[in-house]
Amino acid sequence: MKWYSLIDKVYSLPNLLESWYEVKANKGAGGVDKESIEEFEGNLNQNLKELHRLLKERRYIPSPVRGVLIPKSSSGDLRPLGIPTVRDRVVQQAIKRIIEPIFERKFKDVSYGYRPERGAREAIQKCKEYIASGYRWVVDADIVSFFDTVDHKLLMKALNEEIADGTLLDLIERFLKSGVMKDGRLKATHEGVPQGGVISPLLANIYLHCFDSVMVERGYRLVRYCDDFVIFTKLRRKAERALQVTREILEDKLKLKLHPQKARIAHAFFDGFEFLGCLFKSGYIRPKDKSIESFKDKVRHVTRRQQPKKLDMIIERLNPVVRGWGNYFRYGNVNKLYQRLDEWMRMRLRSFLEKKRAVTHQNKRIGNWQLKSQGFVLLQELLPIPSPAMGQLKRKAVYWKTVRTV
Repeated sequence: MKWYSLIDKVYSLPNLLESWYEVKANKGAGGVDKESIEEFEGNLNQNLKELHRLLKERRYIPSPVRGVLIPKSSSGDLRPLGIPTVRDRVVQQAIKRIIEPIFERKFKDVSYGYRPERGAREAIQKCKEYIASGYRWVVDADIVSFFDTVDHKLLMKALNEEIADGTLLDLIERFLKSGVMKDGRLKATHEGVPQGGVISPLLANIYLHCFDSVMVERGYRLVRYCDDFVIFTKLRRKAERALQVTREILEDKLKLKLHPQKARIAHAFFDGFEFLGCLFKSGYIRPKDKSIESFKDKVRHVTRRQQPKKLDMIIERLNPVVRGWGNYFRYGNVNKLYQRLDEWMRMRLRSFLEKKRAVTHQNKRIGNWQLKSQGFVLLQELLPIPSPAMGQLKRKAVYWKTVRTV
């Protein structure tokens, strides 16, 4: 079934208004026009009516995205980010609200990134289930610059499989080709989708749906989060075949490229692999070292001693960092790690209070209760109650360690 008339639903004022509320909730900086969310809201009714009129008359022209470079949380390398204007974000959100349910009906369960009621936690849990079920050979691969190399023609063809509304398809294509403004220069975009665009994650899932479908049809246990994925098999030779099939689909059919140094086959217990910031090895799951260092860098910044602030203000800024990181990794084997990090964070807070490096007996002068009375959140407080599945993984880990040493 194809959808022939959708643009009128995109530009309807109720849809634009709901889209505005979602854009406002997500916050974000201004685009090339430097208009902020607060400025757009100051004249909200007129702005939404203007968007409605331009879209209805097919005269809406997206602005170029503002190109910036931001550090990757995992490696510290810089990656490009395209920041759309507030107006473009509202229109993209309006499109997303209409077309997302259409494509959600066909998306496979192996896809977890940027989908309703699915996320990284569910993806990590599925990896645990596969490993516990005996699928211990893993295809661990990485797509080179995925968002920068998406083929526009193939993406529009994938959109056209469900949508026959030419006006809406033309509007989406305009967003794809709107260009990037960086250092005062406009760079044309003949391929790729801008990271930072509201609709980009959905377009990424639409583009990679072909990959999902083939892998599911062939019986592979795929877990994909946007452009990051792993494939589980019971035998090494099947993993080798899965990697070959992956190359055929991604490189030959979708015109993407696998990183030659990062595409490998690993054993979940003996070699281990990294996925979504976690290290899976020997039946245990923990944050990878770079994730831990990234967290500690954020804590160091918040708790630096050269600040004329009170303890309660520091803790108020620190707690969201602790909750965000702690809740993400709390379903792994992190009890001892969280305990060590809690002790380290208490040391950082004590050093802030005394305005000097940690010294002996510091914890006696400033007790744990004093920090807790100020509302300090501990990582250990975020840990869930142990589940039977966790115990099963631990038993399997002991078994495999025994087998390997015999």
